[in-house]
Amino acid sequence: MKTIGVISDTHGMLRTTAQDALQGVDLIIHAGDVGSLKVLGVLQEIAPVFAVRGNMDGIDLGTTLSYTEVVDINSGLFYVLHDIGRLDLDPVSAGFAAVIYGHSHRPSLEKKDGILYLNPGSAGPKRFELPVTLALMKVNGTGKNLNIDTQFIDLEE
Repeated sequence: MKTIGVISDTHGMLRTTAQDALQGVDLIIHAGDVGSLKVLGVLQEIAPVFAVRGNMDGIDLGTTLSYTEVVDINSGLFYVLHDIGRLDLDPVSAGFAAVIYGHSHRPSLEKKDGILYLNPGSAGPKRFELPVTLALMKVNGTGKNLNIDTQFIDLEE
């Protein structure tokens, strides 16, 4: 079993509660709007990081991060992008187990056509009445036989 930390929309702010929640994970996926290289540096001290560029990431991150990533977890493929509205492929045909995204600041978990769609919510500055969250995924099995158990973590201090 692997534990994956999924975070998004930090906008340059990495809360202590987020760092605490991510302790012990096997890897971290950041779904964009990182906000600063410092955030990535702190996350990399916790676990290996896969991160994508968000619409608010400036030039320093724009040259470092791609708009999409494919992450292999137990031979299951996870497609990562910031804005689900920019999804430009069919996850089923492409053989993905999950699509991970951010942008809306709203945590969301649904399964469509056998594909898990996960938005961990925003872990950065509080916005309106939206919660401040990240997600932890426990991944068992391999390839097409992945079992993914997902839990949202409330980060408000």
